[in-house]
Order: sequence, then structure tokens, then C-alpha cells
Amino acid sequence: MTTRLPRQVLIPMIIACALFMENLDSTVIATALPNIAHSFGTDPLHLSLAITSYLLSLAVFIPASGWIADRFGAKNVFRTAIIVFTIGSILCGLSNSTVELVGARVVQGIGGAMMVPVGRLVLLRSVSKSELVRAMAYFTTPALLGPVLGPPLGGFIATYSSWRLIFFINVPIGIIGVILVTLFIDDIREEERPPFDGWGLLMTGTALACLVFGFETLGRSILPLPVTFGLLIFGALLIWAYVRHAHRVPSPIIDLKLLHVRTFRISLVGGTIFRIGIGAIPFLLPLMLQLGFGMTPFESGLLTFVSAAGALCMKMTAVHIIRGLGFRRVLVWNAAISSIFLMSYSLFRADTPHLLIMALLLMGGYFRSLQFTSLNTLAFADIPPQKMSRASSFSSTAQQLSASLGVATGAVLLNLTLLLHGGTTLRATDFSWAFAAVGLLSLGSVLMFLRLAPDAGAEVSGHAVAPVAPAEQPGSPRVAPGE
Repeated sequence: MTTRLPRQVLIPMIIACALFMENLDSTVIATALPNIAHSFGTDPLHLSLAITSYLLSLAVFIPASGWIADRFGAKNVFRTAIIVFTIGSILCGLSNSTVELVGARVVQGIGGAMMVPVGRLVLLRSVSKSELVRAMAYFTTPALLGPVLGPPLGGFIATYSSWRLIFFINVPIGIIGVILVTLFIDDIREEERPPFDGWGLLMTGTALACLVFGFETLGRSILPLPVTFGLLIFGALLIWAYVRHAHRVPSPIIDLKLLHVRTFRISLVGGTIFRIGIGAIPFLLPLMLQLGFGMTPFESGLLTFVSAAGALCMKMTAVHIIRGLGFRRVLVWNAAISSIFLMSYSLFRADTPHLLIMALLLMGGYFRSLQFTSLNTLAFADIPPQKMSRASSFSSTAQQLSASLGVATGAVLLNLTLLLHGGTTLRATDFSWAFAAVGLLSLGSVLMFLRLAPDAGAEVSGHAVAPVAPAEQPGSPRVAPGE
């Protein structure tokens, strides 16, 4: 037996341990958020900072992950990142206030910033392009067990035990991950390492922090309104300054020249728009079920876990769907379908049959996961090998920024509805408006995906496009290789 097939499976599955740990953590904390807020004596809406601070920490530090992996070796960085994330998890479990929890989540974010993008970088450099879709499916399948197990597990712990235990779950997973990485992952690094762009990291990190924190506090009276708008304006100015900086230095921390690659640019921009809407779900859904419908965390978790179950089912069919339809058709139509399912959550009421809620969550999770798999694969379809580390950092930064903006958008929408009806307590109808708004936002991504060529990413997907008429084609038709 050759070693090719085991390598295709083994490396993605090992790297997926890190993604499993991160996804388990994020879904568990979302389910337990009301209980944690009650323990700290604070508003659950204010504790959205515990989610956005982690996502923001990821977005700030991810840009440096590619350079650090090339400098110190992907194996060493990946292993260290798992250790840092696990330590951050322990600190979260020991927190006694919102400030302590937010600080511990930042530590987790520093570990996660290196853990997932560096792990994906190892995967990208370990498989050929024709194997990438299948490898991504192997990579994300174990990782999706986190969202499947997270809501019911977190809800059970928060309902019948202490919420602090949810963070200690990561400790044995982290230990197993470190052992597997040590035994089986190669120490991959680039021979030529560009100089580190410290000024670029400072500008992008500060800009992202100002934008996300300013947006997070908008309409909440946490900061004076002039300060909030000052943060947003300063963040925008820093982004403008970084764009000018990136064109002057030879090796910017975020390589904007990658946007010249059409498939990368469209998947990045369209994916960001799509993910902002979808990123609000982990924040809005548990709060609606618990605060709006009066469910316990355990009851809420038993309902919401089916979204991840749908995503897990999709991984069995993703390769065949993408090969049969191609990236353009999948991304355009699937974005519309996913957004419609997201907007359908605005119709949920306290008396809506649980089976109907579960069915819509299951199907929504299926289509969202297909979209993520397509986006994550297409982004690297035309990236040359020497640019993979920078592309991975750039893509991961955009994903985490959109996720943090999704949570912030959900929180802002809820606060706006409170202001409009002059109340202080969230009602079930407040969530309806929020779900409708974020669904429309995700639907806007279709406009970007329509710009893809019919044969976009054909080498990766294996989707063969019929050649144009001889009089119109400039050269031989490109037919993607089959499996």
C-alpha cells in the first residue's frame, strides 16, 4: 500500500484537532453566555465582548502567522499555538469578572491566531491542487464535531453544573493535539524569508482593533458617542495609511497584491460579506432561544446543535457537488439559499414546533457549510506555492474580522431595536428583525460571486466546462483533470 492515501487523511485529521478545539470553545461559550453573565452580574449583551475580543485578537495577530511559520517552522509554531490556546482556556475557566474573561479570551485568540492558519498552511503545502477539495473535507469534518457537540454539551454543563467546566474541556484535547503534531507533522518552512513588516502589523492590528471595538460599542452607551465615532474614523484612516504603506515596502504583512488574483479577490470579498451575516448566528440564536423563548441552556443547545450536524452531513457530498456544478454556480446559488434559510429564523416564535426549528437549522447548516468549503478552497486555487503562507494569513484575517463584525452586527441590531421601542429587556420580536437584517446582508454576497468565470478554479474542482466555439476561443480549451 502506498503512503499517499494515509497522508491525505492523516495530516488533515491531525490539524483538525486544533479547529475542533476552537470550534468547540466558540459554540460552548455562546450557549452558556446568559449563565456566565448572571454569574458576573452583568447584561448578556455586554458579554458579547467575550466573543468579539477573541475574534478580534485572532484578526490582529493572524497577519503575522505566515511569516512566523516560515521563520520558526510550521510544526514548532503550530505546537506552541495549541499550548497557548489551552493556557488561555484555563484562564477563562478561572475568570471572576467580565474584564478577566475578556483578557483570557485575548490569550486564547493569540494562540488561535497561530493555530488554525498555520495548520491550514501545513495542509496547503502537503497536498496537490487536484486533491485540495477532498483534503479540505477531511480537514473540516472532525472540526465540525466541535459545533455538533458544543451546544448540547455547553448547555448541559451550564444548566446542571458550573459554566467554568466548559473551558477545561480543551485541556485534554490540547494535550492530544500536541502529541499528534510532535509525532506526525513535518517541520515545513520557506527557505527564503522576507523581512518582518513590524509597522504593517502595528497599523493593521490597531486599525482592526479600533474598527471592531468601535462598531461593538456603537449604540450601547459603553463609551461616549464621540469616542466611538473617533475609534471608527481612526481605524479607517489607519487602513488607508496601511494601503499606502503596503505599496511602498517589498514584503508587507498583508500582501495586497494577492487581490490581483481574481479567484482570491472574489472569494475574499464575497466571503467576507457572506460571513458577516452568518457570523451573527452563534450570538443571536442561543440568546433568542433562552432570553426570547425562555429555554434553558441545555434545551437551547439540543436545538442549535443540528446546524452543525447539517454541516457535518454536507462534507460527504461537497466534493461531488463542486465537481458537478463548478465553483461559480455553487457560490451564487448556495449563497442565496443559505441567506434565505438565515432569514427564515426571523419567523421563529416561542410556540414554533421544535421539529420545524430543527429542520430549518439542519438544512441551513448544510448549505452554509457547502459555501464555506467552496470559499476556502477557491481562495487558494490560483495562488502560487511561494505565496501560500501570505494568502493563508490574509484569508484567515478576513474570516476572523468578518466573524467578529458578525457578532458586533447582531449586538448592534438588538440594541437598536431596544432603543426603538424604548425597552430595557429583549423580546422575541427583537431577534426577528436582527435575523432578517443579517440575512439580507449575506444575500448581498451574490453580487460578488456573479463575477466569477464559469471555469473558475476548475483545476481544483475537477469541473469540466464546455469549450467555446472555435471562432471565439483564443486557444485550446482548458479542461480540468478528473479525479
